[in-house]
Amino acid sequence: MALNGFLEFFQREKTFRPKKRFTQGTIRYSLHKQANASLQSGINLKEVVKLPAGENMNDWLAVHVVDFFNRINLIYGTISEYCNETTCPTMSGGAKYEYLWADGETYKKPVQLPAPRYVELLMDWVENQINNETLFPVSTDVPFPKSFPSLCKKILTRLFRVFVHVYIHHFDRIFSIGAEAHVNTCFKHFYYFVTEFDLMSAKELEPLAVMTAQMCKD
Repeated sequence: MALNGFLEFFQREKTFRPKKRFTQGTIRYSLHKQANASLQSGINLKEVVKLPAGENMNDWLAVHVVDFFNRINLIYGTISEYCNETTCPTMSGGAKYEYLWADGETYKKPVQLPAPRYVELLMDWVENQINNETLFPVSTDVPFPKSFPSLCKKILTRLFRVFVHVYIHHFDRIFSIGAEAHVNTCFKHFYYFVTEFDLMSAKELEPLAVMTAQMCKD
């Protein structure tokens, strides 16, 4: 299904928070529209993620980080009522993987949290980063900070953990509402993007490695 259908489908479900949008007339808005048009055209996802000729890598990163944040919010929103402190007392991906939360401010040391609280803090943290115009400048007159690529790596690594939790603990819900194809498309797009630009380590990708090998073998 085209990307518009993908987003409309999830917007009919319970959404997690308002979406971050790009300002019309900006370079990033144009890149966002260009990326979406490529997805809707059915072009191979491996090709869709490649940096367009002549474009700035940081702009391309910013567009995708915001888009993935929006889509993963929508995906989590469809299962959030099934993800609570009783069903998911830890932020885990099966018995082998557990994620502890630390933000260097309120939580200075890694702490174990129920999955819904972990995801809430994660999404709040990402939202704060992308709404900070010092970190994610809106105007082309304002340069990206030197730390921008490493910040994007951190954001994407944390967003991936939501995929891990959803796939391993809540995929039955995704399947029951007929959304598996949409979630899989979003995951493949995310996976091809982070691997195209080496934005995540093999260790972080490991929890879904077996599934990824099957899903992304084309």
